[in-house]
Parts: sequence; C-alpha cells; structure tokens
Amino acid sequence: MPDIVCIKDLNKTYASGHQALSHIDLNIQQGEIFALLGPNGAGKTTLIGIVCGIVNASSGSVTVDGFDTVRDYRQTRSRIGLVPQELTSDAFESVWATVSLSRGLFGKAPNPAYIEQVLQSLSLWDKKDSKIRTLSGGMKRRVLIAKALSHEPTVLFLDEPSAGVDVALRRDMWLLVRKLRDTGVTVILTTHYIEEAEEMADRVGVIHKGRIVLVEEKAELMRKLGRKQLQLQLQDALAMVPAALAAYDLALSDGGRVLTYTYNTRAEAGHDGAAVTASGLTHLLHDLAGEGVVFKDLQTKQSTLEDIFVSLVQEDAGAAGATAPPAPARLKAHA
Repeated sequence: MPDIVCIKDLNKTYASGHQALSHIDLNIQQGEIFALLGPNGAGKTTLIGIVCGIVNASSGSVTVDGFDTVRDYRQTRSRIGLVPQELTSDAFESVWATVSLSRGLFGKAPNPAYIEQVLQSLSLWDKKDSKIRTLSGGMKRRVLIAKALSHEPTVLFLDEPSAGVDVALRRDMWLLVRKLRDTGVTVILTTHYIEEAEEMADRVGVIHKGRIVLVEEKAELMRKLGRKQLQLQLQDALAMVPAALAAYDLALSDGGRVLTYTYNTRAEAGHDGAAVTASGLTHLLHDLAGEGVVFKDLQTKQSTLEDIFVSLVQEDAGAAGATAPPAPARLKAHA
C-alpha cells in the first residue's frame, strides 16, 4: 500500500523551551489502522495537531496524500477528520444540525442520505433531533466522531477515542473503525487502552519523550519482543529452586507450588528458532526430572502488547539516561 501520511524530520519546541517532538520520521500507509502509543506527555497530541494543521511545527515537513500541510492547507485539511480528546460541541444545537454544519464548513454539498448513514452507524439516529447538551458523555463522543466523518475524509485521527466511554460504546467504535478501514479510510489512533491497539491496529508506533521509539507491524512486534512463560504446577511445594537449575532463571510462586520459566521470543528469531525453543524446553524438563521435581500440570502464557509497551518505554528511558521514574506497571487510563 502507498503511504498517505509522510512525516519527515519533524520538530516542535514551544516558547517555554519544552521540546515536544524531536526528529520524528513516520510514514503511514493508505487503508491501515495505525496505533500510536505513549505515556502522558509523550507528544502524541502535538504530533496529531501538526498533521491536522492546528499546531505549527518548528521544523520538518508533513504531507497528506501528496499535499504539504502548510503550503496546501485546504487540500490536506479536507482529507482529514479529527476526533479530539475534549468533548467540545455546540451545546444548544441538535445532533443533525451540528453534524450537517461540519460538512458544510469543508465546502461539501448537503447530503442528507450520507449524514443519516453516519448517524445510523454510530447509533445516533434516534438522537438526531436532541440538543447536544442533553446527551450523555458517551453520546457526545459519538457526535464528535460523526462530525469528523461528515465531510468524508480519507484519513481519520482518533485522539484517545475511548476516554470516558463505556465498554459497549468502545466495542461499537472498534466495529465502526474496522468498517471505515474496509472502505479505504486510513485510521490513526492514539490510546492509553492497550487492548484497543491490540484489538484493532495493523501497525503500532511507540512515542516517548517526543521521539519515535519503534514502529512495527503488530504481529511482528509481538513475535520479536513478546515474552513467553511456561508455568509448572508442582506436585510438591519447593522451598527454593535447586542450585543445579539456576541457569534457567526459574521463579517460584504460590507458596512454592508454581515454577515459572520465562524466555524471550527474540531468541527464536533465527532460521531454526522453533527448534531452538523446543530443545531448550526439553532440556529444562529433563533437568527438572533429574532433580526430582515433579509437576502435575503446565501451561504457557504469551506477553501482551501492554507488557511490550511498558518494556520499550523503560528501555528507552534507560538508554537516554533519563532521571524520571520508570513507567508505571499499568497505564493511567486503566485506573
């Protein structure tokens, strides 16, 4: 697929001296769902603001569908839909009026059938005559999405789309995003909900302290950076791991009744990775038997995208010699 958004050597330093973005290079492909992950203050919203023409870059360039966002502002803005974090809307307007107005602001001719289609897809049709101020927070979020889609954009930015919405609406939005992708719309979302990226994204980018740490296809990222664990339910509790098994870096838990072996899938990246892993597990089980350790059950567990995200951010902070505290074990949006 061709690239529809191209960001080259993008930098942003605010008047206060804070450098929000540093040498960002990023290409986003047409028709993909791209998830941009990062902790609070990482630069996600600033990056979106620059691409959408809301924030001025200090240096660098951005093109959308081949048009420069500064020189060809009208052409690029007409191709972009933006759903911001903030629940801002015309409180005293009806749903129908505010979505129709948004379409007109982009110079699009009235199209009641299309507006109806958008409202139906977001379960807003029965609220079309309701004033915005009477709607719940979740419904207002749906209206923001409807406004962003009103002018039929080819690139849709969702900035923390699930913030403050219930699980049912979140699932509805995921379904809508997939449908949009199927029609050729490129969807770029920033999120703290790791399961959102894990559920929907084709590719994942991680931004930390204004720098892109990594961009990778989701499946490949999980394969290369994910960890696997083999958990053994022991027949008899152990007081400690036998010294002869120290090389495996095993961990005891549950009062000595669970033995966990953790290995990184990066070790499998060679041409015969699967065989290497199978051999390693065979040796482990053989050595366990040799030490008289008997297990009654075993299971394997694959690390999640959240585990990978936290690990990447911590690694980046360490590589940069950061003095800030490490990233939390759980992201704030889960609280």
